[in-house]
Amino acid sequence: MARLFVGNLPFTTTEEELAQFFRTESQVDSVQIVRNPGTGRSKGFAFVDLNEGIVAKMVAAFNGQELGGRKLTVSEARSKRL
Repeated sequence: MARLFVGNLPFTTTEEELAQFFRTESQVDSVQIVRNPGTGRSKGFAFVDLNEGIVAKMVAAFNGQELGGRKLTVSEARSKRL
């Protein structure tokens, strides 16, 4: 499984909306919008899990695309540092 980082999301975007947006190009395994634990409000970024081997294609297809009036930043997610 591969993971994309998606930044500059509109704060009103739902996980289902984001999954549908990416499903136009590929199967999406899961979407996780990162939220503020205190308020539950979106922090404006998410992670999208999908099949290995298509990360470069997805970055090329979606980086800079507009969603809800905002240009998305899409890249391969980096591993969390400990």
